[in-house]
Amino acid sequence: MQPNFEAMTNKELIAYALANRHEVEPLRVLYNRRTPDSEATWYGPMVTKDGVSIEENIRIAQEAIKQKIEKENQRKKDSQS
Repeated sequence: MQPNFEAMTNKELIAYALANRHEVEPLRVLYNRRTPDSEATWYGPMVTKDGVSIEENIRIAQEAIKQKIEKENQRKKDSQS
């Protein structure tokens, strides 16, 4: 009898998939939970084909990461209130 993959968290699913590499169903459930490409935020490359840093793209990515961290910290703070 297989576990209820739909009820598992992503962390639990990943652990299960790693321990049971022959099973496809936990991977299917994880794949279906991903953010669709149409809703994803895409950023430019961090380096050129020659390996030269693209400073503006790096700055944009760093700012996006900073905002995501601040948003998550605020969400945690609000849930503790």
